[in-house]
Amino acid sequence: MDLGLKNRVYVVTGATRGLGRASAQALLAEGAQVLITGREEKSVAEAVAELGPGAAGLAADNADPATPGRLIAEARSRFGGFDGILISVGGPAPGFAADNTDEEWASAFDTVFLGAVRMARAAAETLTEGGVIGFVLSGSVHEPIPGLTISNGLRPGLAGFAKSLAGDLGPRGIRVVGLLPSRIDTDRVRSLDALSGDADAARAANESRIPLRRYGTPEEFGNTAAFLLSPAASYLTGVMLPVDGGARHGF
Repeated sequence: MDLGLKNRVYVVTGATRGLGRASAQALLAEGAQVLITGREEKSVAEAVAELGPGAAGLAADNADPATPGRLIAEARSRFGGFDGILISVGGPAPGFAADNTDEEWASAFDTVFLGAVRMARAAAETLTEGGVIGFVLSGSVHEPIPGLTISNGLRPGLAGFAKSLAGDLGPRGIRVVGLLPSRIDTDRVRSLDALSGDADAARAANESRIPLRRYGTPEEFGNTAAFLLSPAASYLTGVMLPVDGGARHGF
């Protein structure tokens, strides 16, 4: 199946590792051109070198109000166009309600929430028919995850924003989609398992509650993201797609 991604131009934030990196790799494999971002110039340069032809990078902080304009301008300058964006950021600090400080909440709000809103608004201003805005969110949109209180507070709000944006941009032919990963085998998830004091036991317990009985791979997530961002998914908008091996039991 041809996803129709050849020579299309995407920005993928937070793509030096994890789910953003896997998504960028999948887009590139289908012939897209991708501008990736990360906070550190060194990690961005290393990721671009490893991703190979079709990839470019720019060190940027999602919390900086100037970042969205810089990224879109850079994509147009490097590749001659801009067809979509996947907004992915590292997860906020773990902790329970009594643990997280005001500073942690404020930092996460600026990066995870407000930074994503700014990015999406900037993309919406310049995208044309056929463009797409994607959000990497979390299974916590539907069900809180113990020990991730800040994420539980912010991700559902972003999903609500994304759904509102889908309604606003639909008449212009611009799609808005969300991906809701759960237990994907990334450094972030492995570190969360380790917080229990027995990472192997935590993983086994989590896998026992997943119908497919295993964690997902970053490649599986990336392939799903590439499809949702592609013209092959042209009639999907406003959808919040769980990528969780069936862990969410509701409809």
